[in-house]
Amino acid sequence: MSRLCETADLTDVQRDMLATVRAFVDDKILPVATDLEHKDEYPTEIVAAMKEMGIFGITIPEEFGGLGESLLTYALVVEELSRGWMSVSGIVNTHFIVAYLLLQHGTDEQKQKYLPRMAAGELTGAFSMSEPALGSDVAAISTTATPDDDGGYTIDGQKMWLTNGGSSSLVAVLVRTPLGKDRPHQNLTTFLIEKTPGFGEVAPGLTIPGKIEKMGYKGVDTTELLFDGYRIGAEEILGGTPGRGFYQMMDGVEVGRVNVAARGVGVAHRAFELGASYAQQRETFGKPIAQHQAVLFRLAEMGTKVEAAHQMVVRAARIKDAGQRNDLEAGMAKYLASEYCRDVVEDAFRIHGGYGFAKEYEIERLYREAPMLLIGEGTADIQRMIIGRRLLENYTL
Repeated sequence: MSRLCETADLTDVQRDMLATVRAFVDDKILPVATDLEHKDEYPTEIVAAMKEMGIFGITIPEEFGGLGESLLTYALVVEELSRGWMSVSGIVNTHFIVAYLLLQHGTDEQKQKYLPRMAAGELTGAFSMSEPALGSDVAAISTTATPDDDGGYTIDGQKMWLTNGGSSSLVAVLVRTPLGKDRPHQNLTTFLIEKTPGFGEVAPGLTIPGKIEKMGYKGVDTTELLFDGYRIGAEEILGGTPGRGFYQMMDGVEVGRVNVAARGVGVAHRAFELGASYAQQRETFGKPIAQHQAVLFRLAEMGTKVEAAHQMVVRAARIKDAGQRNDLEAGMAKYLASEYCRDVVEDAFRIHGGYGFAKEYEIERLYREAPMLLIGEGTADIQRMIIGRRLLENYTL
């Protein structure tokens, strides 16, 4: 029997891993997700189980204690987790991006210091670029790291929209350093900040206020990050060289966009399942509404959109795994998957009729979660700019 989001040419290890994660989602996440989401409660037991399963070290090489799997494997796991609850995949995503940044850009000392603990889940990662007055213009960052007389730096400023801000223990933060380069983005540097999980003053000069209240994407904490004379050594500059932060973070966001696209597929897949199930149970005019042409056509479009988005995620991940530039494919996947996710969730909502508006039905949660994907890791307009520019490079007159 053919089902949505099946992927060809997977290894036995990949298939076994996905089957394990799918069973975990069905048994441990779906039964509690809506209740935890309504309470805005961090999924402590779910996260602990994922650490035991090795998910936090899924792409970290075996030499550092991880599973050493590909971006494709990770993206497929994210689809499964998001099918259960998107917030769970968000917790893993921030961790994954920091691990990726360390692998691609970290010094040998930084890799040895952090990656084994990240693979075991002893350290959980988060990354921070945005600021209160900063949207997509990353080069306009104003948080500063000023050199000290002792060779270290003092960081001052305010960061915003930090996923996992309170629960994380290692944060990659992009700040401005006084390097005097001509172009603003060449003066940005990424620092690795190890901290105590929690809220309030988590280190001298570093404060994490309470969680930002959100429409959806609950359970995972989203916070500010306040620096006021925070001291840090130069050895915590990612890669050891200041001024490389913009390029490092953009590399991380590139794989992050594959993750967001995978999340869109997972949420849309669940919305399709809910819509198809309800349409076969609910009867009007003497027959299940799935047998009415209007609903049947709606389901057909929903399933097609889920499958199309999934295939674009697979393509973008495989290109990156092959060592090729994939910003075009990642941008396309993120753009299409997030837009289609919104469409499929809304169609499932319409199929549920008035019941879709009731909190006891799962589709109500998905309806509030889907909009985050339209802005996470770059808005739809940013994706279109990236896609358009890359296409023009390939199709010049």
